[in-house]
Amino acid sequence: MGTVVSIDIRRLPDAAELGPSELDTAIAAAVAVLHRADEDFSTFLPGSWVSRLRRGEIGLDDCPDHVREVYRTADACRERTGGSFDPAWRVDGTLDPTGLVKGWAADAASRALTDAGAPDHCVNAAGDLLVRGASGTGRPWRVGIADPFERARLVAVVEGTDLAVATSGVSERGGHVVDPRTGTPASALASVTIVGADLTLADAYATAALAAGHAAPALLADLARQGWAWLTVDATGRLARSAGFPGQVAATASAPSNGIIPPDMHPSERLSSALTRSTPTAAGPG
Repeated sequence: MGTVVSIDIRRLPDAAELGPSELDTAIAAAVAVLHRADEDFSTFLPGSWVSRLRRGEIGLDDCPDHVREVYRTADACRERTGGSFDPAWRVDGTLDPTGLVKGWAADAASRALTDAGAPDHCVNAAGDLLVRGASGTGRPWRVGIADPFERARLVAVVEGTDLAVATSGVSERGGHVVDPRTGTPASALASVTIVGADLTLADAYATAALAAGHAAPALLADLARQGWAWLTVDATGRLARSAGFPGQVAATASAPSNGIIPPDMHPSERLSSALTRSTPTAAGPG
């Protein structure tokens, strides 16, 4: 996957106590899942299932169940978003699932942690976060959403348990998300944050909404009806959110006075979502 993943396990007084060896075992299980995902889905490893599929050496039916599952999910997301999430990597329509496999791997790592007896944890996949259980006794997790125009500032703080938070934006890698309908970089929105039950779909939906640009409201309204929450920042700094957005939201972002994203601003598909404990702070680029 070519990205950084961090794991934060909380040991709560009222939970079953995990000793050092049990914690090591839980983390090792999660790390093994992440390494397996990289080996199976990396486009940089010539022996991965994805690389072999791209070279035409094998077909999808030759792949193991979990690889077929990811490809089916990618295709379903394309259908679900009306093509705004487009995992096709070449003109023949062959799918490349790397647009959502980071979230899928984080979901799988989280299940491994829970199965190993560590239900209170956060998996941070390059700024896209999956939080389970609680961050402390009686305390929900808090996830800060960075301002796409001023990364030292937050535009929102999501609070809750058992949540996936994914943000797609332009603060680190510029206009790298392309509107598949026009073939041009998406520029109407500066960032989109999706909050839901799992990171696989949250990751894909955030990218889809950013790509949809001015057409995003219809997609986001449909997602909200399915239980997903969302927050957008447009190119002028105006914020919009779903009625059920779980957290505090600023009045506006720190947009440039002319409403244009500076061309030299470091661009980003995965705008940093930062795990916070007491005082929210922004993490590194996601």
